[in-house]
Amino acid sequence: MNWRYSLQELCGLKLPHFIVIGAQKAGTTSVHEWLLQHPGIHLPASKEAHYFTLFHDKTVQWYANHYAGAQRGQLRGDITPYYAYHPYAAERIAKLLPAVRLVYLVRDPVERTISHYFHEVRRGKESLSIGEALAAEPARLEGATERLRQPGSHDLAHQCYSYVARSRYEVQILHYRRFFAPSQLLVLRSEDLFANDSHTWQRLMTHIGATPHDSQHALPQANAGRGEAASVPDELRTTLRDSLAPTYQWMDREYGIQWKNP
Repeated sequence: MNWRYSLQELCGLKLPHFIVIGAQKAGTTSVHEWLLQHPGIHLPASKEAHYFTLFHDKTVQWYANHYAGAQRGQLRGDITPYYAYHPYAAERIAKLLPAVRLVYLVRDPVERTISHYFHEVRRGKESLSIGEALAAEPARLEGATERLRQPGSHDLAHQCYSYVARSRYEVQILHYRRFFAPSQLLVLRSEDLFANDSHTWQRLMTHIGATPHDSQHALPQANAGRGEAASVPDELRTTLRDSLAPTYQWMDREYGIQWKNP
């Protein structure tokens, strides 16, 4: 059977064929905007469905309603970057969509961490300085896994203040490997997508089963910051780089993905 057609679809439910699971501040909004231009792809009107995180107390029909407008033959996608980091999302996805194709966009871990911090500042969620926020992160996140156990539960600290934790890509990837075959998870460097690297775009399109579409390369970067990252001292960047050294090493070893030292 073609992997595009799941048991749920054959039973009358329209559910995703592919999910972009993250990472936050690694280009998921831009990819959403690009894929919206593809005639063979259907995405929900709202970018982040959050079914496997914030709204897992809803019914499967509630989730399927996000795809009610999809035409026959269109690939259906869910782009929710919180899925990569949420402790229960991978298992929940695997139970409902065991054959789904997954895409994980990764950005230089230090730059992603800094961008995440300023994103929360702009949203009015963060009042601490960046140094204070990074120092407070472990205490803020303590107990979050247990607090999120109940379907439909929310945790502000886990979702907003997980600056360094969300940049530890190896932790998220190894967790997903517990539930999915390696061939189901495509890991791409977001910097290559923004550089309009044709090989990277081809890998993405092939993985989700879509044909190439030229308009994907015509849109500017979406949801970008305002240049605040330039104000971060070099000393803090060096400290972050040292802290995240295992991530840099693991990504190079496992996927050949590298980022140059600043």
